[in-house]
Amino acid sequence: MKIFNHDIQTSTHEAVGGTHLYSGRVLGLSRPDDIVQIHPALKSEWEAICAHYLQIGLSHSQNVVWNLSLEHLQCEGYDPSVYLFGDAVHHSSAHAQLFRAMDASWFKAVEFINSKNNFIHLAQTLNMAVPPTACFQSSEAVPSLDELAYPCYFKPSVSDSGFGIVRCTDPRQLAATLLELGPQIPFQVQAEVPTSTFINLQYQITDDEVRHLLASEQILNGCVHGGNRYPTIHQPWALFDPMAEWLAQQGMKGVFAFDAAVIQHGSAVEYLAIECNPRFNGSSYPTLIAEKLNIPQWSSETFETHHHSLVDIDLKGLAFDPQTGTGIILINWGTILVGKISALLAGTPAQQATLKQHLQKRLIDPKQLSISRQALADWEPARI
Repeated sequence: MKIFNHDIQTSTHEAVGGTHLYSGRVLGLSRPDDIVQIHPALKSEWEAICAHYLQIGLSHSQNVVWNLSLEHLQCEGYDPSVYLFGDAVHHSSAHAQLFRAMDASWFKAVEFINSKNNFIHLAQTLNMAVPPTACFQSSEAVPSLDELAYPCYFKPSVSDSGFGIVRCTDPRQLAATLLELGPQIPFQVQAEVPTSTFINLQYQITDDEVRHLLASEQILNGCVHGGNRYPTIHQPWALFDPMAEWLAQQGMKGVFAFDAAVIQHGSAVEYLAIECNPRFNGSSYPTLIAEKLNIPQWSSETFETHHHSLVDIDLKGLAFDPQTGTGIILINWGTILVGKISALLAGTPAQQATLKQHLQKRLIDPKQLSISRQALADWEPARI
């Protein structure tokens, strides 16, 4: 049995917005005997999300603790599951001290590899291909900006959801970015990779076994993660296995993932390691829900809406049907309170596109006509 506390406030800066509402998205991963901690602001949406999951056949825990106190993680008889085993925002916080006391090796492994600079150094040690990257401990250590490759990306060594990442086309823009950086903050300057294709490879460590969880293609909004698409033809597990094994030896546990760039050279493909997310990430929730429901093809995206309650979203004719294996599953449902929601779109790529189109209409106008289930079944399956 597990106790889930997937609050992201200890790993994501407040500028992302609505961070306290993300704790609910772990609900679909839970089993009936588990305990789930959810922010009390989501009580208003509980009946609606339970009705949705009941309709689509997704079992989950009804044992909810309506607060996010980490003290509950030490509940006897339950294994803790958290979004990030540490505190990426405040390194010396009470949260960080609690995680360190619970499992010092796991905490140390997460803290180390959560640094993009440490990731680059380790990748080079393991002979993993990475983009040209210059790592710095502070802005005072930067040499002549003219010596760096442009365009490039300025990246704080520790960031989540693209926070603080800036694309710089010339030395003047990079200099302006550095002026806004606080003192003694590590960062890196990474050459832009000539591709629009990036993938995410998730691993899971259970009982000292390192498991390939899933490879998916990323859907990006600029440099910010917007969703994922599965399956993908790109499966460069061999590139990342050495680092995954190293992390396991250091004490890493649970789910973590790597991001990689895909570069096409004629018929040849090159993969460049970008970073490690030593935690659950946005693709983990649709991945594990799709695994529970045996969904072979899906995409996940975040949508904006004028609605601020789940009861106002009409999924008639669109909700996932276990018999056909197609339809929509609400994943990050708590953010509806701030006009955002993430969903899994199950089906062929053509079916996903049609589901997305109709969902977007419903999120704007609740009076849109329902799409028939037969129409979903009759779509021509697209090749993958």
